[in-house]
Amino acid sequence: MRTVNTGVPDLVPILSRGKHRSARKGACFMELASYLAGERWSDHPRCTHPLLGSVCRLVNDLTSDEHRARLSALIPCVIGMTSDDPRVDARIALRCARAALPIAAAEDQNVMAVAVLAAERALAELDDRPAGSLEDASRAALASAPLAAHWARSFGGGGNDVSVEQFRRFAAPNIVRFAVPAVAKACVSDQDDRLYDLLVACIDDCGMLCGRQSLAAPRESSALVEQ
Repeated sequence: MRTVNTGVPDLVPILSRGKHRSARKGACFMELASYLAGERWSDHPRCTHPLLGSVCRLVNDLTSDEHRARLSALIPCVIGMTSDDPRVDARIALRCARAALPIAAAEDQNVMAVAVLAAERALAELDDRPAGSLEDASRAALASAPLAAHWARSFGGGGNDVSVEQFRRFAAPNIVRFAVPAVAKACVSDQDDRLYDLLVACIDDCGMLCGRQSLAAPRESSALVEQ
């Protein structure tokens, strides 16, 4: 498993689930980010993109107590990670949906397949690429759940009538709130590793659009193919 040495200071509170009134009560991932950024103690600090912050909070809360401490090394990486680029929201949502779709419970896969197509549609519009084109990683995720993919396409292929702004404000946060728990409750033996990898990948996706250095997470192929 990858580890990232980012120089987290010693003598910081141990990561734990949920919100905390002060560091003496413990801290979650984003509360420590607010502290390190010099902001008011909060689990919604301004120093981090809101949707990335949502992924951080979910991964923090859904990771087992045994493995949560290793998330600490990633906290400095999200400080200053902000952008108004709507592609950040679409990229994070797509990353989460692709991580969840192949391993999600059958009853959740339809929603995740729709999420993949919706995020791809938003990115296609933002990147001025042909409607219906898919990145290789999205095509592979959909192929892993063919019944869900068929249902999603027949359902409407990700919502033709949803604007990029609507996707950014409403769909992307809902995708993250659904997808990250779907990874955590999947019937696999490595949920903690998958959650860690997902967070690293989301940080990388956000960082790429913010001009930050990669954390060297394994990159999914970005080659485009027709749906």
